[in-house]
Amino acid sequence: MTPDDLRQQILDLVETYAKANWPAPPFLPGESPVPVSGKVFDGADVRNLVDASLDFWLTTGRFARNFEPAFAAFMGQAHALLVNSGSSANLLAVSALCSPQLGERALRPGDEVLTCAAGFPTTVNPILQNQLVPVFLDVHLPTYNVDVNQLEAAVGPRTRAIVLAHTLGNPFDLGAVMAVARRHNLWVVEDCCDAVGARYGGRPVGTFGDLATVSFYPAHHITMGEGGAVLTSNPRLKKIVESLRDWGRDCWCEPGHDNTCGKRFDWSLGELPAGYDHKYTYSHIGYNLKATDMQAAVGLSQLKKLPSFIEARNRNFAYLLERLRPLERWLQLPEWLPKAEPSWFGFPITLRPEAPLDRRALVQGLEARHIGTRLLFGGNLLRQPAYKNIPHRVVGNLEGADAVMNRTFWVGVYPGLGKNHLDFISDSVAFLLHCQ
Repeated sequence: MTPDDLRQQILDLVETYAKANWPAPPFLPGESPVPVSGKVFDGADVRNLVDASLDFWLTTGRFARNFEPAFAAFMGQAHALLVNSGSSANLLAVSALCSPQLGERALRPGDEVLTCAAGFPTTVNPILQNQLVPVFLDVHLPTYNVDVNQLEAAVGPRTRAIVLAHTLGNPFDLGAVMAVARRHNLWVVEDCCDAVGARYGGRPVGTFGDLATVSFYPAHHITMGEGGAVLTSNPRLKKIVESLRDWGRDCWCEPGHDNTCGKRFDWSLGELPAGYDHKYTYSHIGYNLKATDMQAAVGLSQLKKLPSFIEARNRNFAYLLERLRPLERWLQLPEWLPKAEPSWFGFPITLRPEAPLDRRALVQGLEARHIGTRLLFGGNLLRQPAYKNIPHRVVGNLEGADAVMNRTFWVGVYPGLGKNHLDFISDSVAFLLHCQ
């Protein structure tokens, strides 16, 4: 048999193996786990993974080259740059705004960035890692996004950018945010790690700001295991992000390729000798944050299923919302803006102060029934030990962030859950509240 014949035989067997090894388990209420999130995959995903591994091209390659434009098109952007995680995507997006190549618009140490006090740490961390100053605004309940009523007042003499996440797939008020950004000439980074497929005013989130980021961790809308991407339609920002991702080099050749520019030994940059090899010329203090082609292979297969994943998430959310409505006297249920079309990552719940038990008791009761729960990430980040002595500025009293920290949690709506799981979640919440 030829290598191609053997490869085909291996890949066919891989799909057969996947069907045999990962059958759908029966659901036994109270015994089976009800996760908040998880990877949903099939034999086609495993086939792609093994196909890439048989190339033994262990860095980015043919699958990454196919994934990046396909995902960019889905997100409504010109460019998608694949990276090793959503956190790295955020680091690259903020770092790109500090590039000297942006001239007077480059962010400099001590410049301020508006962000939300309640969220995931790696939305905020790149601000600090680049020696910028986060300006924390409160969160609005029950959308769990930034309170835009404070946005204009938050702008100061050194405010240069806005970095915000679409919380749990629920778009923040892009109309208000972009109006402030235009008025004050601010950069905008949209963290879409939880919000792939969400829209605002009929337009995909991630297309409003200068840069957008996504994550492909198993919990997210599609998975590569690890992975993420930076999206932009700005050619200059694309080149800067690519340089920062790829060791900071000035060259843009893909791994294994040389002389894409056609003048590899004809450049004269910095104080280097004329003709210094462009592959070893560095224009940024960069990193190596590339993903592997095996990750990209899984992502490319997952991308075909993404519309159905989004549909399932939103269907599960709508079903759970109706099941929990009878409990609204005790639960503050999530809401979204009229122009927003969420792509739900999870179902957030805030216990009202008059509820018969506190969040800790309710969460422990659900976990005892094997129903997975999560808090809304870091709550009020300024209460976290890591942020005790950071340089920052606060606008308002952060009452909403404290409420999230004390009374909010979320449960799953990911495509691996069906009505039987959601019924068990809602029945369990009702039982635990009523039995007090």
